[in-house]
Amino acid sequence: MSGMTQGPASARPASALFGLPSLSQLDGQGDRVAGVAGAGVRIWLCVGPTDMRRGFDRLAAQAQEVTGQDPFSGHLFVFRNRRGDKLKLLVWDRDGYVLFYKRLEQGQFKLPKVGGEQSAVPLRPSELAMLLDGIDLSSVRRSKRYSRKTRGKS
Repeated sequence: MSGMTQGPASARPASALFGLPSLSQLDGQGDRVAGVAGAGVRIWLCVGPTDMRRGFDRLAAQAQEVTGQDPFSGHLFVFRNRRGDKLKLLVWDRDGYVLFYKRLEQGQFKLPKVGGEQSAVPLRPSELAMLLDGIDLSSVRRSKRYSRKTRGKS
């Protein structure tokens, strides 16, 4: 049976059949966000509304104030406006800031549920992708999945 695959290759996620990354593959790339390399890079959603007229420096100052993280660290900071129809993403890229701005023509971004006292929450890369694609993160739940333990090489 030469046409059949067995073993680990047959255990690929269904999304791989279409050439799409799985959510676990997206989340496994946490050290590479927005094309910026670096170990331990995280995505921070600043929960409160932000004045979208703010530029690089004021957003960087807000990121540090809200998250307590260094804006030069390479972390990605996500800001939303009061109406929830605009997002700005700020990241330091080796020699300068990169600012990504998205405005919805209709509807709102549906943010994850957060506690009353939280001013910032970490996001996984897959959650950011879902947010930008219009998926309601307030109702997304990750269900427990089987994970096969890998054996160490001897």
